[in-house]
Amino acid sequence: MRRIVIALITALALPMAMAAPAHAGGLDDLFAKLLVKQVKGSNVKKHLDALQAIATANGGTRAAGTPGYNASRDYVAGKLRKAGYKVTLQPINFVESWTENSPPTLNLTAPSAKTFVPNEDFFTFQPSPAGDVTAQVQGVDLTLPPTPTPTSTSGCEASDFAGFVAGRIALIQRGTCAFALKIRNAGIAGASGIIVFNEGQPGRTDAFPLDIGEWRAGVPMVFADFAVGNELAATAGATVRLKVDSTLVLGTNDNVIAESRFGDPRNVVMAGAHLDSVPAGPGINDNGSGTASILEVAEEMALYPVKNKVRFAFWAGEEIGLLGSDQYVESLSQAQRDRIKVYLNFDMVASPNYAYKLYDGDNSDGVGSPAGPPGSAEIEQQLNAFYGTRDLPTVGTDFDGRSDYGPFIAVGIPSGGIFTGAEGIKTAEEAALFGGTAGVAYDVCYHQACDTIANINATALDVDADAIADSVARYAFNLSSIPPRTAAAQRAATAQAVESVS
Repeated sequence: MRRIVIALITALALPMAMAAPAHAGGLDDLFAKLLVKQVKGSNVKKHLDALQAIATANGGTRAAGTPGYNASRDYVAGKLRKAGYKVTLQPINFVESWTENSPPTLNLTAPSAKTFVPNEDFFTFQPSPAGDVTAQVQGVDLTLPPTPTPTSTSGCEASDFAGFVAGRIALIQRGTCAFALKIRNAGIAGASGIIVFNEGQPGRTDAFPLDIGEWRAGVPMVFADFAVGNELAATAGATVRLKVDSTLVLGTNDNVIAESRFGDPRNVVMAGAHLDSVPAGPGINDNGSGTASILEVAEEMALYPVKNKVRFAFWAGEEIGLLGSDQYVESLSQAQRDRIKVYLNFDMVASPNYAYKLYDGDNSDGVGSPAGPPGSAEIEQQLNAFYGTRDLPTVGTDFDGRSDYGPFIAVGIPSGGIFTGAEGIKTAEEAALFGGTAGVAYDVCYHQACDTIANINATALDVDADAIADSVARYAFNLSSIPPRTAAAQRAATAQAVESVS
């Protein structure tokens, strides 16, 4: 019966959707209210039950690289195909295993000879692929001497590599942005090898072992102490031999991407949630809750005559470094990125000791990372307006880089979403607003075996699923609140990309 009703509404509304702009009280409002009524917490719970059953049948986990993940992928893809979506499985790679077979080599070969000491002066960046290259070193936007506090942006932007000669070894200074971002940019610029050295302030001089979870530069890479980097930078025409002897084995999982039948492909609204759990448990709150919620929303709105293309993404490998969303965004051309007008992220939306947290798009909280790209503030405001209709409070949460919005923000795509808390401790102020227990984690089973079907709050799950439905439906018909994206805004967003390990 539900599909018959929707089909009738679609038949009546499709001509209007194609011809008329959305507005307050228009199609966006009509379909948002309809979708909120259709989306049921009980249906979301059925998907969670299915994910729990998958984990139970597969050693208690749905982690990347396990049969439990593959079964979760097949479940979600099957539901989406049945609902009528065009479903794509996008392969992504992750490190299955890495072994260093012998110590690395870093030798200055010209204009003079010098041997640096492995595992003292420098260490292999895990998981560096094997490689043996002799080439001239070229510094990348170095800050030497270093400033009293960390300020180096060496390698953080593609523009830092303007003038870099492909085939040389990139010499990059630690600081400001993630190691992985520096390495990725160097790989794109054509570096034949990569030396990252410590920045140089007190406490940031020595080399040490690091696992950055990235390998896609495809060239040998090491982390050196400040003295090594400073010496190479000061040596005109420095040529080095850089060798890494390792065995890197990559595994493959799939992102699940589903697109609506209708909608303008030049204006894409994305909603995403990561599908994988940690190895320790079934991941029902983290992040079965987000997965099940957007899956229910997708099923219920499958026949909506949306004005803008709607794309649902279920990410692989989030728990091991945002790999699914990162590789997805990296695979897009600039034109394809420009078509994505908003990205909505839903990672943990049913925490037992929950708070309704919205990503702080305008940085009004003044905590941690800066504001998101232009449009992020408007996403936060629209989500907040939904909770306001139910007289429910919300609080902000920082774009701290711990979920799949990170790669979207880094390329200037407006982002936002809902989060109910992880291992952080609920404050007394939050307990007064939302109930629950102050001084206790939002989710005491975060990343543990006890993150089971018993580890969700049904009220939060139901409310947040409705909020997701409301936001997706409104943007599916009306993007007028999102400011046009400019090249300058994209450059600024990239420059403010969220820092992880730096």
